[in-house]
Amino acid sequence: MGALHRLGSSPGSTRLLGAAVEDFLAELTNPNTARAYGNVLRALAGELGADMPVASLDDEATVTRVATWFASRWGDASAATVNARLDALRSASAWWRDQGWISGDPVRRIRRRARTPERTLALSKAQIEALLGDKSLTLRERTMWRLLYETAARAGEVLSLDVADLDLANRRAKVRRKGGAADIIVWRTSTARLLPRLLAGRRSGPVFLTERRARVALPPIDLDPDSGCARLSYRRAAELFEAATATRGGGPWTLHQLRHSALTPQPKTARTRPLCSRSLGTRRWCRWPVTPECPPTAWLAGSSSATQRPVAGEAGVARRNYGLR
Repeated sequence: MGALHRLGSSPGSTRLLGAAVEDFLAELTNPNTARAYGNVLRALAGELGADMPVASLDDEATVTRVATWFASRWGDASAATVNARLDALRSASAWWRDQGWISGDPVRRIRRRARTPERTLALSKAQIEALLGDKSLTLRERTMWRLLYETAARAGEVLSLDVADLDLANRRAKVRRKGGAADIIVWRTSTARLLPRLLAGRRSGPVFLTERRARVALPPIDLDPDSGCARLSYRRAAELFEAATATRGGGPWTLHQLRHSALTPQPKTARTRPLCSRSLGTRRWCRWPVTPECPPTAWLAGSSSATQRPVAGEAGVARRNYGLR
């Protein structure tokens, strides 16, 4: 939201709700916010009447009516949807108070809804290995999904990779995390075998490309100089993943589920420790599975190996990148 300015004095008893809604929306500089907030506020004006004085929002009867309308319209929606709609109403109400048009809070009877953690997103290791081992998939898809799973990186971070960002010898790459922080991701043997085959000697351009040449003008950074193919978009990557998993159990799966599965321990194959969340690009504590390729000594805090000087090879790279000494 941009800077908000107090409009000329206009008593709330004469300012109409419809006009007050448009006045508030005109102050928003982000078009996406203005569109989302506009849908909610115009629906409110449609329910109460655009020609109703905005000062009527202070009436107890109107407060009750707003709460009843909100519950009937979004009562069955998800917590994220409910909270987003409520944010729109609260922002407008605060601005109207700043203008002196209302004095109370017309949405005081509406409460934010707590977001319940989703415990069913993670896929089993068997499901993921069955997918990643499917030889009918293209080399690009198998490489991309294996890289996403082994690094637990966000899809946007992986799709933004250029060939120059890769350190194939040490199985790692530089990425730009959510929020703009620079970081390192590391991968394991399966990805290390697939990446050189995918690149096929390419030394520049995006790592993951579209099947055909770009049909519109794009920035040079998003094009492969030799083939003319463009960087694969997140939308297309999501479509490919969902199409490939549509007939699998619980499908179609999402790229978010793939990442969530990488951050969730599997029964009987995981040891637990709170890893450095910064290195995974997430603010929540997570657990990391222990496999033959990622032994406990590379991950467990407090172990004798974790306190020794860094060693060469994959375990040493992993220990340094994940904040262990």
